[in-house]
Amino acid sequence: MRTLLQIIPSVPASDGAGVKLRRSLGAAPNARLDPFLMLDEFYSDNPDDYLAGFPAHPHRGFETVTYMLDGHMRHEDHLGNRGDLKAGDVQWMTAARGIIHSEMPQQTEGRLRGFQLWINLPAREKMKPAHYRDVPASEIPVIEWAAGASVKLIAGSLELDAQRFTGPVNTPSAQLSTDPLYLDLQLAPQAELLLPVPRGHSSFIYSYEGDVWVGDPEHAAALPQRAAGVLSDGERVRIVAGAAGARLLLLAARPLREPVVQYGPFVMNTRQEIEQAVADYRSGRFARRAAL
Repeated sequence: MRTLLQIIPSVPASDGAGVKLRRSLGAAPNARLDPFLMLDEFYSDNPDDYLAGFPAHPHRGFETVTYMLDGHMRHEDHLGNRGDLKAGDVQWMTAARGIIHSEMPQQTEGRLRGFQLWINLPAREKMKPAHYRDVPASEIPVIEWAAGASVKLIAGSLELDAQRFTGPVNTPSAQLSTDPLYLDLQLAPQAELLLPVPRGHSSFIYSYEGDVWVGDPEHAAALPQRAAGVLSDGERVRIVAGAAGARLLLLAARPLREPVVQYGPFVMNTRQEIEQAVADYRSGRFARRAAL
């Protein structure tokens, strides 16, 4: 049984052109969990908090996963790709050797809510061509399982009650070296869920609505709302919702165990590779290299 090892509270932050958000993983260099680099939650009913969006900016060396709960964002890049993300949609972007893109709200009022997760790439894949997978909400299976519990399976696979379920982003067809598992869970008040998690994978929980308890009944530990809970190794995790119920993300992936050198939107293995990325971007070679 996995247990709660560490709690990383989310802290207020801003990114892009001043979008207000909360950052848990990635809030500090030691607040990572290999291969996860960062988790941002953006959530506001006030358009002043998000209208400026995320104008054109570069990425190299990792993947970004954007999951929308509410609202409408548009992605456009320097290669001419364009996509719209609405409630329940996911974009899995492998920046690899480079992409310059923007993510801009397509609404002037109402709620904008969702997450962006950064997942590192192994050294051998950091300079591969960039690619995308846009996943509409209609393609993401929702498993109604146990009393008062549902599981939205975005990436990876699950075996529950001798049945195997597979998400739209899945290994080996997606060729994801980190073999990620990405679940969005909804629990009724006091509902309990026991889920398998691959042994050896790094794993954490982020409760974005309500408090939860994690671990076996004798040693369960509380995870407060809007905090990331890093889990110990094991084959399964037990989660119990508090009195108000809960909604949470469960993420797991195979660790890379490689050096991480980050400079803003560039994540490589050495300082020299970072300097090359910055030089490529400043000189205009970045876009040309990315397009090759």
